[in-house]
Amino acid sequence: MSRYPDKWKKADKNVVKRWTRWVVLSVTILILLFIGIGVLTGAKTTYRLYSDTIQEWTAKLKGGSFIYLFEMENRVFRDAHPEGNRIPGLTSLSFQLLTSLTPNDPRSLLGREIPGLSSYNSQIIIAGQGTDFSTLPIESEPPLEVEDRGEEGDIEEQEDPGTDQEAEPAGEDSVYIYHTHNTESFYPHLPDETTVYDGKVNITLVGDRLGQSLERRGVGAVVDKTDVAALRSENGMEYYQSYDAVRPVVEEAVSSNGSLTYFFDLHRDSLAREHTTTTIDGKDYARFAFVIGAEHPGYEKNLAFATALHNKLEETYPGISRGVITKKGSGVDGVYNQDINPNAILIEFGGVYNNLDELYRSADIMAEVFSDYYFDEQKVTKEP
Repeated sequence: MSRYPDKWKKADKNVVKRWTRWVVLSVTILILLFIGIGVLTGAKTTYRLYSDTIQEWTAKLKGGSFIYLFEMENRVFRDAHPEGNRIPGLTSLSFQLLTSLTPNDPRSLLGREIPGLSSYNSQIIIAGQGTDFSTLPIESEPPLEVEDRGEEGDIEEQEDPGTDQEAEPAGEDSVYIYHTHNTESFYPHLPDETTVYDGKVNITLVGDRLGQSLERRGVGAVVDKTDVAALRSENGMEYYQSYDAVRPVVEEAVSSNGSLTYFFDLHRDSLAREHTTTTIDGKDYARFAFVIGAEHPGYEKNLAFATALHNKLEETYPGISRGVITKKGSGVDGVYNQDINPNAILIEFGGVYNNLDELYRSADIMAEVFSDYYFDEQKVTKEP
């Protein structure tokens, strides 16, 4: 009897087994797919994948990596590759996503460890007079101990707001002023230059002056005097965690006072005097720098507000603003609690070599310019 029929039978059995395997595998994949979709769509909102989650992941990748994705749709993007650039490997992309470290970029690993290196995670959005990457705002070294050593000295009286008529009484509190680094001080008011932090004469005095000047111009303001340094110490937190320490304070202010619309976190810079000082009509003034954290989805609104203030300052007092910068990446906070409100900004008031007279004059200017902005915005919202 011929053996061919047996071979055909075996071949038929192999085909059946092969198709059975494919069917089982396909069904298994479909079941896993449906389970995955069910988990993502049925999970609590805390665990769902939102667009900001995707943005957070993709923000860790180099911009050049996305050119290859565009190239899949349009070959014209081939010409956009930098010379010698190669398509990133799957291993490299996975490493970046999982560790937030970028190969061949030491800033992602050493940004917090090497002083000054984190400055290069900043982007200059608007460059004021003399502003470049060598004059970006920087922080002093964290204080080991903070004592009450400073002396205010003779401070000039607050200048008249300069309006033609009496300012209207301040209504609801609209501005919230606080100080994440509340012990930042100024060398002219300290007995020596061993440390530039002080428990008494510090940036909070500038916040007081700004609040008073806003009130005189009819803008309600709350000046928070929380000792964030003490709060941080009580919670066993490091200096770089100051923004985490102060966040509950700001959130409590938001929840307890619904009229608060603008949030100013005041700091002082550590640059040399020539970069943080300008002269107007024969008097010295501390300059401003606006810092926006670019690591939260809504930062562009904060950026727009800071840009508007910079432009108004430059219209009336050219040169007093050092510009607007954004910060993100390793070694910086990247949010600065500005995700709490789209009108939350960080303002650098002068630097370590400015004195309180110069700072107070600048606080009066900030109050003048902001109050104009504020009442213009009020008119716009009231218009039908």
